[in-house]
Amino acid sequence: MINKKLIETADHAGKSPQQYKSRPPLPKTMQAMVMEAAGQPLVYTTMPLPVPNDEQVLIRIIACGVCRTDLHIMDSELAAPKLPLIMGHEIVGTVVKVGSRVSTLKLGDLIGVPWLGYTCGQCKYCLKDQENLCENALFTGYTIDGGYAEYTVAFQKYCFHLAPHYRHPSAAPLLCAGLIGYRSYQMVGPAAKHIGFYGFGVAAHILVQIAKQEGKKFMLLHGMVTLRPSHLQPEWGQHGQVIQVSPRQ
Repeated sequence: MINKKLIETADHAGKSPQQYKSRPPLPKTMQAMVMEAAGQPLVYTTMPLPVPNDEQVLIRIIACGVCRTDLHIMDSELAAPKLPLIMGHEIVGTVVKVGSRVSTLKLGDLIGVPWLGYTCGQCKYCLKDQENLCENALFTGYTIDGGYAEYTVAFQKYCFHLAPHYRHPSAAPLLCAGLIGYRSYQMVGPAAKHIGFYGFGVAAHILVQIAKQEGKKFMLLHGMVTLRPSHLQPEWGQHGQVIQVSPRQ
């Protein structure tokens, strides 16, 4: 989902708070795509502009990617969303308002917002630095509103600073597939020269590009009937091999 005001937002991103004050006041409402019930089409509607709490920032959205998880929510395979819900957890945008206790972000910052939107910091997992398993976690676009809108709010601890060259919709998938894929990729170890990928979703699509750039060889095993080795191997040269397998194998 791409905000129609992308160019305007990009022009103002990165300005100092003093420069930012010269901008027109924020609107009182915004446009959003809202899930009102599982299995039903999203509803394009006008909503009040969200108000950040003391630990949150208000973000003008440049783009929000669409993830397979969003379809799981729509199909009730993830069965406990807040309703009504604004989905979307691959958010790129700029900070336009900050809460009173926000210290890590400022007006105009270019940031990304991922799936994990809040953790308690007190449960047994948080205390062991395993906050992704937090017993009281909140998730962007599932239990808190996400990015299928012109604006959203997010907790400062769950926003990533982004470099200026990521001020573009193509950065959005990095906030989900990029994060989970690279976490796995780091576990392989720098000494590995041959890597195997099972499946070819967005995460693998990103990782094979990293593997190629690092001079590693890789094997891709997948079960997609429409994906043929001839589709990909010329681009990879001698780096990659594609093998189609039956889902039963």
